[in-house]
Amino acid sequence: MSYIDPRTVISPKNLVRDLEIVFDAGSREGSWAVATFLWDNKPRVGIRWNGELGQGVGTPQSRGVPTWFVLPEELAEPVLDCVRKIAHGGEAGLIAAYREMASDRQREAEAEEWSEGLIGDASAEG
Repeated sequence: MSYIDPRTVISPKNLVRDLEIVFDAGSREGSWAVATFLWDNKPRVGIRWNGELGQGVGTPQSRGVPTWFVLPEELAEPVLDCVRKIAHGGEAGLIAAYREMASDRQREAEAEEWSEGLIGDASAEG
């Protein structure tokens, strides 16, 4: 599979600014993402497929460069509401939460220290 990280999709460069990924299904079959951004200095919501076998850079794309499908304004808020529910529930929400936690180095260090303390508490020498 050819997965395109949606954080790297900033084309056309003269139109897309302040990209914020709301949901990314990650590197898997059927992966998709939703983002908010400024499009020509107007707040917009976009969606895209992150890539599939044989699809190269995902969909949509322009001349081989990954782009976003900008949703009509009437669909933006309902899509964001739905995606936020998905992101906070089920397997996709759990994966997103783990991904966020793993990117926080201080939190990871604290978690490791805590788990190492548990091992000491459970040992016979404890």
